[in-house]
Amino acid sequence: MPSARFAPGSVAPRWVIRLVVVTALVGVGAGVGGGLVYLGLHALQHLAFGYSEGDFFEGLLDAPPVNRVVALAVAGVLGGVGWWALRRWGRRAPAHAVVSVEQAVNGRRMPPVVTLLNAALQVIIVGLGASIGREVAPREVGALWAGWLAERAGVSARERRILVACGAGAGLAAVYNVPFGGAVFAVEILLAEISFATVLPAFAASAIAALVARIWVPANPLYLVQEMHLTPTVVVWSVLAGPLLGLAAIGFVRAARFAQDHRPKSWGILIVMPLTFVAVGVASLWLPAILGNGRALGQLAFAASVPVLLILLMTVVKAAATVGTIGAGAAGGTLTPSLAIGAGLGLAGGAAWNLLWPGAELPAFALIGAAAFLAVTMRAPLTALLLTMEFTNQGPDLLVPVMLCITGAVGVGYLLERTRVTGVA
Repeated sequence: MPSARFAPGSVAPRWVIRLVVVTALVGVGAGVGGGLVYLGLHALQHLAFGYSEGDFFEGLLDAPPVNRVVALAVAGVLGGVGWWALRRWGRRAPAHAVVSVEQAVNGRRMPPVVTLLNAALQVIIVGLGASIGREVAPREVGALWAGWLAERAGVSARERRILVACGAGAGLAAVYNVPFGGAVFAVEILLAEISFATVLPAFAASAIAALVARIWVPANPLYLVQEMHLTPTVVVWSVLAGPLLGLAAIGFVRAARFAQDHRPKSWGILIVMPLTFVAVGVASLWLPAILGNGRALGQLAFAASVPVLLILLMTVVKAAATVGTIGAGAAGGTLTPSLAIGAGLGLAGGAAWNLLWPGAELPAFALIGAAAFLAVTMRAPLTALLLTMEFTNQGPDLLVPVMLCITGAVGVGYLLERTRVTGVA
């Protein structure tokens, strides 16, 4: 077997063909996995809230309000029992413990049954309305598939690392129809290396996955947002708002980290998760947009279709519900919740700014805030920028203020996190 691995110099055609085939299969498998996650999620939403047409938020409004509490109670019981069993199994048999995507990229093997069950539980609770992101499940499925293929193909440790990261990014690309964002996620976050060896397979796998997933996943943007244009007032606001959004995002990250560190370690999850989920369900009787992965709240903020103060209230409650869900012991992501929270904060801040300097479209503030907040919570400015633009189908007009706001937010976030780690005042 040739020793050259994703490196310049002479390479055997057989080795190149093998890697091309494996990369393509990673994309196909991640696309199928992302499509199945999408179908499962929407099937559960339709079943829980009894709607056949329209989106999740419309279904929530049309269904009897008590359905929200009942669905969250069921999610809390199923999630509590499921994760208690999985984690207890993992403690007794470490080889069957849940392995994160990051750990898999660093060489650990993902146990197939446990990984699929962990992903399925995430789909179930989000489908029933839990306040947490759905993006981790397709990433785990994509990484699991890529790791299995890498083992069968007999690739090197470095090649396996790249393929697993590409599989995770492709899963993200598939479930949200964001091929560019999925590829950059793999390169910027999981691999932290920009080279031909990482970019080319990431692009190929994410593009193939998004194409395959289009069999099930709609090709339209995740959020319907009007076309927006650059104005001087938006540029100035983005410079001033960036550090403030960075402070808010760091507060959210630290709260989520604290909740993660203090979640129930054993049977306590059987009590804490149902109670927490029911509390979120009760709050949703007045604020239904807090349910789900954050898409409903994000859409309201991007459309600026309800009073700004109401969106701000929903944003604060959504942040608390997401942190509470993590603290209750649920697995999942914070991508779409972060985007929704950032959009709500951006809209509120922009509405206040518009009173001082009118002339900007309110949705522009929401989009800029979403990108900046997400950049800090993901610790990935490029990925956050691209995901926000792909989610909303926006062109280059707002790139300047978005980039300025991300710079200020991430800069403050970096300084605060570095101060926290080093203890420097």
